[in-house]
Amino acid sequence: MIDAPPRSPAIASLVRSENAILSIALAAMAILPLAEMALRGTLGRGIPGAASLVQHLTLIVGMMGAAIAARDDRLLAIAGLHAFLKGRPAEAAHIVSNAIAAAVAAGLCYAAYTFVASEYQAGKQLIHGLPVWVIQAFLPLGFALIGIRLLWNASPRWSGRAIAVVVATLLLALVLYLPIARETKVVAGLITVVIAIVLGAPVFTALGGAALLLFWGAELPTASLSLDHYRLVVNPSLPAIPLFTLAGYFLAESGAPRRLVRVFDALLGGLRGGAAAVTVFAGAFFTAFTGASGITILALGGLLIPLLRGVGHSERAALGLVTSSGSLGVLLPPSLPLILYAVVAKVPMRDMFLGAILPGLTMALLLLLWG
Repeated sequence: MIDAPPRSPAIASLVRSENAILSIALAAMAILPLAEMALRGTLGRGIPGAASLVQHLTLIVGMMGAAIAARDDRLLAIAGLHAFLKGRPAEAAHIVSNAIAAAVAAGLCYAAYTFVASEYQAGKQLIHGLPVWVIQAFLPLGFALIGIRLLWNASPRWSGRAIAVVVATLLLALVLYLPIARETKVVAGLITVVIAIVLGAPVFTALGGAALLLFWGAELPTASLSLDHYRLVVNPSLPAIPLFTLAGYFLAESGAPRRLVRVFDALLGGLRGGAAAVTVFAGAFFTAFTGASGITILALGGLLIPLLRGVGHSERAALGLVTSSGSLGVLLPPSLPLILYAVVAKVPMRDMFLGAILPGLTMALLLLLWG
């Protein structure tokens, strides 16, 4: 990640505004369902349109979260060739990969803009006179911020940023105006996207770039991509993802990991292999309710590794057991991967939860026996 220079007052205000928007949206997503349940239980009536509003707040949280990740140069990427490069080759790879990713973000921004423009003409309303396009406008806004920040983070020097802007502009111009067959452009574009991923571009470059090129190559409206994006994000089950992330943060910061380890240590610590049992059950339980094994490893690793080392496990075995136990919870309801799979595969959530219990417990038992 590139060290950021001191921020101007305008940039600092923008940063605070983005953080505030994301915080308010997350707070509203957590508070509205609670208020709905309380009102229905006491007054017999809820908040009109609360469910739909929470679903659309997921769109705001997702796009603003991505924009903030791009601001901090933390977009998800696959470790590729850039991990082995040093000096000028590494800087050149970063400039080229960010430029290609910015070109893809620009294409997604245009697709989202055309989608929002058509929704503006339709004049649909969400709740209480709030137009739907106001929420949908976060789609092009988010992609625009991502693209600008990819260009800014391409290099710590203005010359490097200028090169990234030129490369991104040239790529878009070649795709749109180069007088060759459209199919050839699509193939060349897909190869360029693969090169960008190898050089360290964010993962969305491959997914979004391939989708844009294939839709454009088939002469289909790219606004359909944003329509599918919008429909997927406002799925009734998807608000669980940011709420799980928020819950994981609260749990990790509240001292819950230490108390959880103490509970399982009191229950299982006196048994043969008790330290391994504590690790497996604490890791699986914590991951199931936070949604991410990485949070479990960070929150519980400092507590469980000394416990395992104290009863004779080697450092490698302790690290492996903690890491593996953190991955077990993704199969136990109500974990995020089960929710995501149910949404994408259109499988009833109840069936997913019931079907995952036996495999999850079996894997936990096998890991426990190995430990």
